[in-house]
Amino acid sequence: MIIRKLESVKTVDWGNGLSRRFLLDADGLGYSITDTTVRAGTKSRLQYRNHLETCYCIEGSGEVVELDGTSHPLTPGVLYSLNNNDPHYLVASPHVDLRLVCVFAPALLGDEVHNLDEGTSSAY
Repeated sequence: MIIRKLESVKTVDWGNGLSRRFLLDADGLGYSITDTTVRAGTKSRLQYRNHLETCYCIEGSGEVVELDGTSHPLTPGVLYSLNNNDPHYLVASPHVDLRLVCVFAPALLGDEVHNLDEGTSSAY
């Protein structure tokens, strides 16, 4: 059995927020679970080419925007899943951080960070 507390997990500044990584590849489960904060007022162009990701919003607000401009509001209780390695923008509202619980498959190694160059999607 694996038991972890928020204050003892690996915390990574991924570029526009913090990712607290509860489960990693070394745990041998085949998936990762993170508690991710997206800083208020940020917009991140992302694409996970090597992972599938599902996120559940637990605090704050924002939106996930497809590259064609289709926007999906994020508020507590909303889940989105990037089941086709979908490129997207993750946007936090201007006045409050967005907080998500995220599952990655396959599992993250633990040190991944984004390169948030405006012209391309950051991937890992």
